[in-house]
This record gives sequence, C-alpha cells and structure tokens, in this order.
Amino acid sequence: MNKDLLKTVIADQDYYFEQAKDSVERKFDDNRYNSPEIVIITGIRRCGKSTLLQQIRAKQSEKDYYINFDDERLVSFTVNDFQMLLEVFYELFGEQKTFYFDEIQNVEQWERFVRRLHDTGNKVFITGSNARMLSRELGTHLTGRYISCELYPFSFKEFIAFKKPELLDKNYFKTSVKVEIIALFHEYFNDGGFPNFLKTKDELGLKTLFENILYRDIMVRNNITNEKEIKELVSYMAGNYARLSTNSDLADYIGVKNPSTVKKYIGFLADSYLVFQTNKFDYSISAQLLNPKKSYFIDNGLVRRVGFSFSDNFGHLLENLIFIELKRRGKEVYYHNKGQECDFVIKEGKSITTAIQVIYTMQNDKTRKREIDGLLGAMNAYNLHSGLIITDDMEEEFTENGKTIKIIPAWKWLLN
Repeated sequence: MNKDLLKTVIADQDYYFEQAKDSVERKFDDNRYNSPEIVIITGIRRCGKSTLLQQIRAKQSEKDYYINFDDERLVSFTVNDFQMLLEVFYELFGEQKTFYFDEIQNVEQWERFVRRLHDTGNKVFITGSNARMLSRELGTHLTGRYISCELYPFSFKEFIAFKKPELLDKNYFKTSVKVEIIALFHEYFNDGGFPNFLKTKDELGLKTLFENILYRDIMVRNNITNEKEIKELVSYMAGNYARLSTNSDLADYIGVKNPSTVKKYIGFLADSYLVFQTNKFDYSISAQLLNPKKSYFIDNGLVRRVGFSFSDNFGHLLENLIFIELKRRGKEVYYHNKGQECDFVIKEGKSITTAIQVIYTMQNDKTRKREIDGLLGAMNAYNLHSGLIITDDMEEEFTENGKTIKIIPAWKWLLN
C-alpha cells in the first residue's frame, strides 16, 4: 500500500455515494446513528448493505471517511495499513470522528483497528458479508462495543417502493390498487428481492452472484478443498428447501461418511446467509438438536434459478418467502410437529406466542382440514387462543374448538 493509491481508491469510490441517491430507502433504526457503539451491518452479498451505508452517510454531518475493501486494488491491504489509511483521511478531509468501512471482513484482524477507533471516541459503521463477524472476531475483541443489524434482500414493501412507490400511499382496499399490489406480489414471489437483479432481470448475473457466494464466501473463506461435496450439498438443498432432513440424510446423498462434515458445511452456508435452518421446537435443547431440520434459502428468485427441482412447488416457495420475512422481522422461528405439523411457531422469551401455517391454496376439504388440524395442534400445545394461516389469495376468519383462526393473503400479511 502507498498513500497515492489509497487516495485514488477513495476518490474513485465516491461513485458509490452518488449512485445510492436514487435508491430505495432501506430500513434502519434511527437510534443507532448517535449511539456510542460500533454499528455492524451484515447480510448476504449484493443485498444492499453498501447502499444502506451510503444512506447512513447521507444523513450524517461527517461523511468523508469511507472506503470499500471489496476492491481489487486493496487486495494486499493488511491490518498494518490502517494507520496509513487514517493519515490519508486526515490529509484529504481534516479531522473527523465518523468512519464507514464496507466489506471490512476482507482485511484480517480488522477488529483490532476498529477497537482502537472506538476506544478513542470515534463512531464506526461497518458492513460485512459473513455472520461470523458477529461471533469469532467481535466476540474476541469487541464484546460490548457494537450493535448488530442484519440486512436482507428487499422486503415486499421495499419491492413496491422500487417498482411503484406511489402505491404505498394509496388505500389497498380500493379494487384498482389491490389488483396492482397482487400483481406485484406475484412478481416478487417469483423474482425475489435482490436489487440488482430487479434492475436488470439478468438471470446470468443472478447465477454469477450465486457462484461468487459459493466460491468466494464459502469455499475460499473456509478453505474447502472438496468442491464436489459442497456443490452437491447446495444443489440438493436448493431442490428440497422447506422440507425436513437430517445431517445423516444429507451425508448419504453427497457421499460423505461423517454427518459432522455436513453439519460443518451447513454452518458455512449459514455464515454466508445463503441457507437457514429451523429446529423442531422442544423445551429440551438436546431434543431440538436430534430432530430433523427444515432448510430455507435467502431469496425466492435465487433458489428458483439455482435449484434443481423439475417443477416449482408454489407451497414451498411461499413457505420460504414467509420464513425469510419472519427472519427479517427478527423472529425466533421453529416448526411444530407432534403427530401434526405446523410450519412456524414463534418464540418470544421463554414462550411460544404465535403459530403460523403456510399453504399456497386450500383447494379441497382434505387439504383444508389437514392445515387447520396442524395449526390447532400447535395452538393447543402452547395454549394459544388464535392462529394464522397465510395463503396466496384466501381471506377468512372463523372459530373452531374455541380457537380463532385467521386466513390472510400473503401480500396483505407482508404489508402489515
């Protein structure tokens, strides 16, 4: 590293600030702007973290100390170069107390420098594409010094803001507005929420994003040498999302002898925010770990284009979409199964407070009975007085066995 190169990079990267001016406003807690803690924004590659960081910069009086480390000119940047970077900032902009670092996980031991900034009274905003930023590095050096924020691809409301923002100010009970919103929902259901894909509709670009996540964020970062195993695992999971499986099942499928290898691989997938798993709820943690898990993918548009199922299962796609929205809302999600299955139960504190069943359509009495019985089973197990069924287009409310059940279209639930 030398100062002239750093000055060139900083000048060139002003492009990011200008580019973000016309972007959809991402959700961010205003209380975090002035809190003393380091703010860590994590999420999958290309979900909009850099844009959010630019939007944060735009609202601050000090906005100049910014650099994005996902730049090939910074590939040799090490922790020893941070002092030079600090001097360059001073030379270019004078003394400021607010720093913005994009994709900082590319620099090993970055947390040591950030701790020094924090301990000397500076405010630091950081983005990164790996969940382990919130465990290994932060747990060791930054305990008690940071606030975490996970960003996902566009929510449905953000999708509407991107496509047709004027609809958000209209009454969706009006027929013409409702029809437009439902049409946008089905587009969102199929295309997902990765901002760049929604701009370009470039399916090759979306597949390239997937390959970058797989190779750069999973294989290279974790020194995985057996490419075949991890690719077969991801391929299988992308074709079988929202279904139950065990590590032993997955090990058999990809041909590895030890299920602990699969467990390790799934941990890497989760760190990159590509795949999530839910446990069957049980008051015994050990029992939770022994039961099969359900897997979900970060985005419908991505999984539909990289999955290897021969036909789309709309029910599983809707379940996947609802799960990601629950994660976006910060919920602690499990599934329930004691003879009858309920897709999601939400834990708050020590108790299950919500039961949700997801079904694309209830075309016949048999399907309707199965879904209602599964929901009632969870409601009875956790003494809940009401439950929710999310569908593509049905809306209804009724009482059964003294319990209130509400059926709601997914688009309306997503906007509430």
